[in-house]
Amino acid sequence: MRRPWRAALAPYLWLLLFFALPFALVAKLSLSHTVLAMPPYAPQLDLSRGLGGVSAFVRQLSVETYGRLASDRLYLAAYLSSVRLAGLATAILLAIGYPIAYGMSRFAAGARQVLLMAVILPFWTSFLIRIYAWIAILKPAGLLNQALGTLRLGPLDLLNTDSAVIIGLVYAYLPFMVLPIYAVLERQDASLIEAAEDLGCTPTIAFWRVTFPLSLPGVAAGALLCFIPMVGEFVIPDLLGGSQTLMLGRTIWTEFFADRDWPAASAVAVVLLATLIAPILLFQRQQAKVLS
Repeated sequence: MRRPWRAALAPYLWLLLFFALPFALVAKLSLSHTVLAMPPYAPQLDLSRGLGGVSAFVRQLSVETYGRLASDRLYLAAYLSSVRLAGLATAILLAIGYPIAYGMSRFAAGARQVLLMAVILPFWTSFLIRIYAWIAILKPAGLLNQALGTLRLGPLDLLNTDSAVIIGLVYAYLPFMVLPIYAVLERQDASLIEAAEDLGCTPTIAFWRVTFPLSLPGVAAGALLCFIPMVGEFVIPDLLGGSQTLMLGRTIWTEFFADRDWPAASAVAVVLLATLIAPILLFQRQQAKVLS
């Protein structure tokens, strides 16, 4: 007798161990308050006191940290800056990634494999090393300004700016935009375009009425794969952004390791996750409509 639930047990256990339980710990920390101790938060659950310890622990939990986040403009500025930079970078990624994916899908099968390997190739190098390489490119005496100097063009002051952060985000996440779109375009039936052209559509009209609408699931998947991690990005804004570049990843790091305010850092992380759940649910709902 087959038991289908066994096949689904492994992924659910994985989510429980590596997502649900860690998130529960972070949520608990966000309801705590800061103390000068180790660990630097309270209350602590004392199971040796039985139900009395549990009751005392629950009574000391508070949403005070969330109220502090709402009243402090620094957190709001970091949140809005993260959404703005991630949204702008996602739009640029779509403008660059869609033509790349579309061009790849129109090549012969053998050439597609070579181009696909070229897209994946950056993953073979350490992410940190690739971002450090952009420091050498964008710094005042870097490769970019040296090249502009040979063309008798003025130097650009890009490093430690929001522009450098966007450049780094676009460079780092471009494969995550190209691959989902390519996967959808590569599977499209070419006879649909031929039918549209037989009915009088020009190649441009056929693209916008047939190819692009059918590729929207890949566009949505690529946008989510890029936007969600970019909102919480830490390494790129820390290395390429200036002191005025506010993003939630840097804010969380500062609260954890510099200010040692673990409840505030956890609350920021919970708010970030709660915000990102909304586009994921919308995408799943749209996918369900397409499949039905």
